[in-house]
Amino acid sequence: MVTKQQRQRQLAREKFERQQQRRGSAHARRRRRNQVIAAVAAVVVVAGGGAWLAVASGKDDDKKTVNAGASTPPSTPPTDAPQAPAPNTKPKTCAPPAAGEPTKEQFAAEPAMSIDTGAAYTMTLKTTCGEVKVALDAGKAPHTVNSFDFLAGKKFFDHTKCHRLTSGGLAVLQCGDPTGTGSGGPGYKFADENLGTAGGDGMASYPAGTVAMANSGPGTNGSQFFLVTADSKLPPKYTPFGKVTGGMDVLAKIAAAGTEDGSSDGAPHENVVLDSVTVAK
Repeated sequence: MVTKQQRQRQLAREKFERQQQRRGSAHARRRRRNQVIAAVAAVVVVAGGGAWLAVASGKDDDKKTVNAGASTPPSTPPTDAPQAPAPNTKPKTCAPPAAGEPTKEQFAAEPAMSIDTGAAYTMTLKTTCGEVKVALDAGKAPHTVNSFDFLAGKKFFDHTKCHRLTSGGLAVLQCGDPTGTGSGGPGYKFADENLGTAGGDGMASYPAGTVAMANSGPGTNGSQFFLVTADSKLPPKYTPFGKVTGGMDVLAKIAAAGTEDGSSDGAPHENVVLDSVTVAK
């Protein structure tokens, strides 16, 4: 016969076992939730960083780097907000931009060929941070150089802001958008040229000083371009059309200042504005 004391001990034991089961179930639920959160975070990282230069909402020109990778599970509870990059407190050293606003002019079609493909052309970028000179390759990228010659003649690039700076596996300064948002362009698009060959890793070399077109897919070149600030790797999908011959120190200064929010991909900390852009034969 079970005594009252034995019955109380049995009830207490059953209560303890039920509590343990509930705790175990809650732990399993939290573990599954954390796994789902980590999986979603990993997808976000890949989606946000996997397709360099292909995120312009206007689908005219674009951006983005190849630094995709797995997400590290957080050491704090998943309800905690992720830690943001530290704000950039470096002093700004570039000059104020020249008076004026970017043009709003748009063009219905790619300009007719007017350059001499056998001649040497130089593009001069007078920026708030210093002057950069670029030797343009009219022989290998005739349509691209012709477009820059046309747009520079229309003062299309004057007073435009270089809106993006990246570092790490891809180190570039991106410019050429009159809206300063990464979605603007001249109103027309033209074909890719002078594309390199991919290596075994599917990437091509874009050495420091390379100047190439940003795009949002094959045949979508417009006005946005990027200047490579340090040797970088990219899929061979972006038209190289020039090489910096003067002003790498200017680009180095801009790169060293980093981004405004301290991240590896964002708006430059320095206010980099193209006061004027000219192309000369």
